[in-house]
Amino acid sequence: MAPIQYHLNDVVELKKPHPCGNKLWVITRTGIDFGLKCQKCGHRIMIPRKTFEHAVKRVVSVAQNVADPKF
Repeated sequence: MAPIQYHLNDVVELKKPHPCGNKLWVITRTGIDFGLKCQKCGHRIMIPRKTFEHAVKRVVSVAQNVADPKF
């Protein structure tokens, strides 16, 4: 099974809610660490990829302008 591809501006739902009560986050950075921004309060966090992949429950929406990376 291939790993799920995550892109900038994708909206993901995490398993545990943020203290503000929201579970939806926008991806602002990808790589070894993921940058996330809470959609309700705007709080930003950085978490390691492994932690992020375990915390994601589902991808809610995929960014519309994702370029196909062909090198």
